[in-house]
Amino acid sequence: MSRLLSTPSRFRRIVSWWPPYRFAGIRVTHISEDWSRVRVKLKLGRFNRNLFGTQFGGSLYSMTDPFWVLVVLKRLGQGYVVWDKAAEIDYVAPGRGDVYCEFHLTEERAEEIRAATADGSKALPWFETLVTTEDGTVVARVRKQLYVRPKRREPETATTAQPSQPGRTSPDS
Repeated sequence: MSRLLSTPSRFRRIVSWWPPYRFAGIRVTHISEDWSRVRVKLKLGRFNRNLFGTQFGGSLYSMTDPFWVLVVLKRLGQGYVVWDKAAEIDYVAPGRGDVYCEFHLTEERAEEIRAATADGSKALPWFETLVTTEDGTVVARVRKQLYVRPKRREPETATTAQPSQPGRTSPDS
């Protein structure tokens, strides 16, 4: 996983070729170098059209699924556990063509999460993403709640030696 997330451009290329996204017409078009911003495009095609010829609702949700976790994890750093907790989607208008969404985590919001978890407790922040057409018409509103907490640290011990077994001496003796 760490190799996959080593650079924004590497992740963008790999995830755009990932079969569930590739066949759904979902492409990551941009990831900023500091991982604070991600843009995604969902192309309307024969594999993601619904009965009415518009964007399939599952594809609209799918294009938003992993990105808040990714952005928050990369911005907070490896010292945190970040998971999806809940999601809501409100379909506002039919997606009759290609649609887009953007995820942007400001440093202020990242600091709020760090402060809320500074004592080791969890935070459950909500994030909203708009799925829009090229002209800005809102097609869907997606809300995601994340579970965020610092990783638990193992208590440090005075020695890292294995407990001694009867009849053996430790290297410190």
